[in-house]
Amino acid sequence: MNRFDVAIIGGGLAGCSAAFHLSKRGASVALLERGRCGAQASGVNFGGVRRQGRHPAELGIAQRSHALWKDLARLIGTDGEFRTTGHLKLARSPDEMADLEAYRETARTFDLELELLDTKSLRARYPYLGQAAQGGSFCPGDGQANPRIVAPAFSRAARALGATVLENTEVVHGRRDDGDFRLELASGQNIRARRLLNMAGAWGARIAAWFGDIVQEGVMAPNMCVTEPLPQFIGPALGVCGGDVYIRQVPQGSVIFGAGYGLADRDRVFARPLADVTAAGARLAVSIIPRLADALLVRTWTGIEGTMPDGIPVMGPSPSTEGLFHAFGFTGHGFQLGPAAGAVMAELALDGETPTEIGALAFTRFNRSSTATRTGC
Repeated sequence: MNRFDVAIIGGGLAGCSAAFHLSKRGASVALLERGRCGAQASGVNFGGVRRQGRHPAELGIAQRSHALWKDLARLIGTDGEFRTTGHLKLARSPDEMADLEAYRETARTFDLELELLDTKSLRARYPYLGQAAQGGSFCPGDGQANPRIVAPAFSRAARALGATVLENTEVVHGRRDDGDFRLELASGQNIRARRLLNMAGAWGARIAAWFGDIVQEGVMAPNMCVTEPLPQFIGPALGVCGGDVYIRQVPQGSVIFGAGYGLADRDRVFARPLADVTAAGARLAVSIIPRLADALLVRTWTGIEGTMPDGIPVMGPSPSTEGLFHAFGFTGHGFQLGPAAGAVMAELALDGETPTEIGALAFTRFNRSSTATRTGC
């Protein structure tokens, strides 16, 4: 039986980043992934790398992650196609513009400066926007990256530092045994570890329940689409208040947009986009950028993502089991957080603490009478 300092269940971006940061500090690590690293939420998302619009509970870790995104090439040997394009969040009503103004004040407390644009300024700077956009908030340091390559790059970098990365390896049960964690694999083998990181995405609550930590985790499948290559004309990544559509253009010219949700079956590990949702999403995208009306849609896709009741992830120590730490339920916006989420979890596993503020993400919040709430935008 193999014994490690730390075992990680889940090979998404956050889990692969945790394996990298643990290995960098000399810990022996086993990363266990049922499929391929980055194959679910971390690899099929929109690819937005934004801080703007996040719940205040996430802004501290988002700021830390921003620095890691800019340093990816040095850290893991690839920049993940990260580009600082800026992120523009659009308001489609006066009430939404008021929400953007209020959020700017919240962001300032985290040293995040946002530029508000009225209708005239928005039209002058981004003439390709449709009449639905009445104002906006611009975050110049945000950007976008290729989700298909970042998590696998972190896993390769972790392996190069000595981590044991086991793909196509399902963990069927885990328990605390004689001061260690014993993980039973579908192959019949067992792995032991002094510490355990539960970073299993949409299956995180199931892992937590093995140790008596109970929380309701939902599931969703964001409906994603991509067009044929078009001449470059979209600058920043785009979002809207309410989050019902988001759009970006990649360097090769294709426009990626997401809107609505497809079908997700967590038990069967199966997800697919839905044609009617795709059609509705295309209409929303055209309302924001009319020039997309004649673009050829070439592919749609989705993947399985875990959701929490209050829209923000669980991150931190288990309330019941020493040496167990959770990070799951990123609710469709964990891609930007992934690099720092892994660094934070590595610190918790090795040091028992982290300098990054994550108190509002604690598992124990679901045992309180009040919980964190979503922001209006």
